[in-house]
Amino acid sequence: MRSFSAALGILALVLLTGAAAQPMLPGGSIFNPPLPAPPPPPLIEPPVIPQMDAPPAAPRLQPSSRGSFSRRIRRCLDEAAALGLDPSERAAYSRACAN
Repeated sequence: MRSFSAALGILALVLLTGAAAQPMLPGGSIFNPPLPAPPPPPLIEPPVIPQMDAPPAAPRLQPSSRGSFSRRIRRCLDEAAALGLDPSERAAYSRACAN
Protein backbone atom coordinates (compact mmCIF):
# COMPACT_ATOMS: atom_id res chain seq x y z
CA MET A 1 0.00 0.00 0.00
CA ARG A 2 2.86 2.29 0.76
CA SER A 3 4.38 1.82 -2.66
CA PHE A 4 1.01 2.44 -4.27
CA SER A 5 0.51 5.74 -2.41
CA ALA A 6 4.10 6.79 -3.16
CA ALA A 7 3.61 6.05 -6.86
CA LEU A 8 0.29 7.91 -6.83
CA GLY A 9 1.97 10.91 -5.13
CA ILE A 10 4.79 11.01 -7.69
CA LEU A 11 2.30 10.72 -10.55
CA ALA A 12 0.21 13.58 -9.14
CA LEU A 13 3.33 15.70 -8.67
CA VAL A 14 4.41 15.16 -12.28
CA LEU A 15 0.95 15.87 -13.69
CA LEU A 16 0.26 18.99 -11.62
CA THR A 17 3.58 20.79 -12.05
CA GLY A 18 3.52 20.86 -15.87
CA ALA A 19 6.45 21.76 -18.08
CA ALA A 20 8.79 24.54 -16.95
CA ALA A 21 10.14 25.37 -20.44
CA GLN A 22 8.52 27.75 -22.91
CA PRO A 23 6.29 26.13 -25.49
CA MET A 24 8.02 25.57 -28.84
CA LEU A 25 6.46 26.73 -32.07
CA PRO A 26 6.43 24.22 -34.91
CA GLY A 27 9.72 24.43 -36.80
CA GLY A 28 11.22 26.86 -34.30
CA SER A 29 14.15 26.63 -31.95
CA ILE A 30 14.80 28.28 -28.62
CA PHE A 31 18.22 29.33 -29.93
CA ASN A 32 16.86 31.45 -32.83
CA PRO A 33 16.51 35.18 -32.11
CA PRO A 34 13.06 36.72 -32.50
CA LEU A 35 12.14 38.07 -35.92
CA PRO A 36 12.71 41.81 -36.47
CA ALA A 37 9.77 44.16 -36.83
CA PRO A 38 8.53 44.60 -40.41
CA PRO A 39 9.76 47.72 -42.23
CA PRO A 40 7.41 50.68 -42.53
CA PRO A 41 5.31 50.83 -45.68
CA PRO A 42 6.77 52.93 -48.53
CA LEU A 43 5.70 56.55 -48.83
CA ILE A 44 3.70 56.87 -52.02
CA GLU A 45 3.27 60.38 -53.40
CA PRO A 46 1.50 61.30 -56.61
CA PRO A 47 3.73 62.81 -59.31
CA VAL A 48 3.68 66.56 -59.87
CA ILE A 49 1.64 67.33 -62.95
CA PRO A 50 2.79 70.42 -64.89
CA GLN A 51 0.12 73.05 -65.40
CA MET A 52 -0.56 74.39 -68.90
CA ASP A 53 -0.71 78.04 -67.84
CA ALA A 54 2.31 77.96 -65.49
CA PRO A 55 5.53 79.60 -66.74
CA PRO A 56 8.37 77.17 -67.43
CA ALA A 57 11.00 76.84 -64.76
CA ALA A 58 14.26 78.64 -65.45
CA PRO A 59 17.19 76.30 -66.06
CA ARG A 60 19.62 76.08 -63.18
CA LEU A 61 23.15 76.82 -64.31
CA GLN A 62 26.06 75.53 -62.30
CA PRO A 63 29.00 77.93 -62.10
CA SER A 64 32.21 76.49 -63.45
CA SER A 65 34.75 75.52 -60.83
CA ARG A 66 37.56 76.14 -63.33
CA GLY A 67 37.00 79.90 -63.52
CA SER A 68 36.97 81.99 -66.66
CA PHE A 69 39.45 81.43 -69.48
CA SER A 70 41.11 84.81 -68.97
CA ARG A 71 41.67 84.10 -65.27
CA ARG A 72 43.18 80.70 -66.08
CA ILE A 73 45.51 82.29 -68.69
CA ARG A 74 46.55 85.03 -66.25
CA ARG A 75 47.27 82.44 -63.52
CA CYS A 76 49.27 80.27 -65.94
CA LEU A 77 51.27 83.27 -67.20
CA ASP A 78 52.09 84.18 -63.60
CA GLU A 79 53.22 80.61 -62.93
CA ALA A 80 55.38 80.63 -66.07
CA ALA A 81 57.00 83.93 -65.03
CA ALA A 82 57.66 82.53 -61.55
CA LEU A 83 59.37 79.52 -63.18
CA GLY A 84 61.66 81.91 -65.08
CA LEU A 85 60.49 81.00 -68.60
CA ASP A 86 61.16 83.36 -71.54
CA PRO A 87 58.16 84.90 -73.43
CA SER A 88 57.89 82.18 -76.10
CA GLU A 89 58.03 79.45 -73.46
CA ARG A 90 55.44 81.34 -71.36
CA ALA A 91 53.02 81.37 -74.29
CA ALA A 92 53.39 77.63 -74.85
CA TYR A 93 53.12 76.94 -71.12
CA SER A 94 50.02 79.11 -70.66
CA ARG A 95 48.22 77.45 -73.63
CA ALA A 96 48.87 73.98 -72.25
CA CYS A 97 48.12 75.02 -68.66
CA ALA A 98 44.79 76.81 -69.35
CA ASN A 99 43.33 74.00 -71.44
